[in-house]
Amino acid sequence: MEPTTKTFNTAASRALADVRLQQAHEVVYNGFHRARIAAAADTDEWEAQRTLGKAIKDHTIANLDYYLEMLADNVEKNGGNVYFASDGEDANSYVRKLAAQNDVQTVIKSKSMVSEEMGLNHVLETDGIEVVETDLGEYIIQLAGESPYHIIAPAIHKTKEQVADLLAEESNTARQETAEQLTRQAREMLREVFQRADMSVTGANFAVAETGSIVLVTNEGNGRMATSMPRIHVAAMGMEKLIPSVADLSAMLRILIRSATGQRISCYVTMVNGPRAHDEEDGPEEFHLIIMNNGRDRLLRDESLREALNCIRCGACMNACPVYRKVGGHSYGWVYPGPIGSIVSPVFTGLKEGHKLPAASSLCGACHEACPVKINIPRMLLELRSQTAQGDPDPAQRASGFGERMTWKAWRQGMMSRRRFDAGSTVGKIVTSPLKRDGWLTKAPPPVSGWTASRDFPAPAPKSFGKLFAERTKAVKDD
Repeated sequence: MEPTTKTFNTAASRALADVRLQQAHEVVYNGFHRARIAAAADTDEWEAQRTLGKAIKDHTIANLDYYLEMLADNVEKNGGNVYFASDGEDANSYVRKLAAQNDVQTVIKSKSMVSEEMGLNHVLETDGIEVVETDLGEYIIQLAGESPYHIIAPAIHKTKEQVADLLAEESNTARQETAEQLTRQAREMLREVFQRADMSVTGANFAVAETGSIVLVTNEGNGRMATSMPRIHVAAMGMEKLIPSVADLSAMLRILIRSATGQRISCYVTMVNGPRAHDEEDGPEEFHLIIMNNGRDRLLRDESLREALNCIRCGACMNACPVYRKVGGHSYGWVYPGPIGSIVSPVFTGLKEGHKLPAASSLCGACHEACPVKINIPRMLLELRSQTAQGDPDPAQRASGFGERMTWKAWRQGMMSRRRFDAGSTVGKIVTSPLKRDGWLTKAPPPVSGWTASRDFPAPAPKSFGKLFAERTKAVKDD
């Protein structure tokens, strides 16, 4: 997926003007967010559970190399294969080679954000391989030719009528009306694909280092079918998705599922331990685990941003965010939207490309409050804003423009001396005088026109406080 994070402002404006999208966004708050709050209230020692989850992830990320080695060793002991991919292109090359060696004609997928990073569907389709998403939401957006709108509910922005049109066109059958009919129709369309698929590609909610297992959390059952029916199963995960032990998995599932959908437990929790054993009836003949970096090492090296690797992709921060609930997922322009996406996307795609995302926040702290592993998202957004303002030493990676940097340097110099400050105030009053309307600045020319596009500012006072105070003091003494 090519990043379009530079166009955030334009995309957000379009979303704000779309009445249908605004209605769809209400589901995010009234559905997922309120369900999470209710589930948390109904869970004994919820804050202690969050604290435990944070401790598990902090420990894992601090010892990431150790647990990655343990995971790889145990996957191979279970009969699987492990490949460490440096980036999406490297991961795609591995999958393409595997498909070519095994004459794969059809690949089925269960929801995987990492495969979206890779752009895997497009790559395999270019090779003439049929790729079919089996998660209902992902299947809908695949038919629509779009990217996921939400981490948990990728087609939440689609109306029932739009879904009906997409399924009818794809199946060349009569248009269905009710949600039950549409679900049955999609199931019938996908069942035949499951039966003829040669390979499956899934994500991984967690990978357990001590057992070499990957864990999938689903509500549709497609993940379980995708991992057992095709002869080859490929799981793709970011290198941060592992946890040390099965005991840790119990704790992480408890906070993940409640935070994502408000359920106590999802319909399916599937643990995959490698290829089918000789005495097992179900399962793949081959199992491959791709562990992808793709910029995660930059987060790992940056102590101020490393905490973002704790994310368990529950979507709770998005559901709580007043900005996401207005502009929606596609405005963010890459795989990961919302508050956590405003951190990881600029790091993965480059701050020059994604510098607008850290500013797409009111810093209200709702994301921090909702996060099941207590990631301090507002602090990291401020850190990225600081990095954007300061400018990268490498001009090719510099997010801030020359004019912006010079403006702030001039402001800094002016604030370091009272004489400079007074001189700057005088210049400011002169420059803004033609723009005043009843004591307010309502419209300014570029490059500061963005500031007044949606807000008014009081015009500079005719006299500074210091001057007014001196005049008042003199007047009192004269009296």
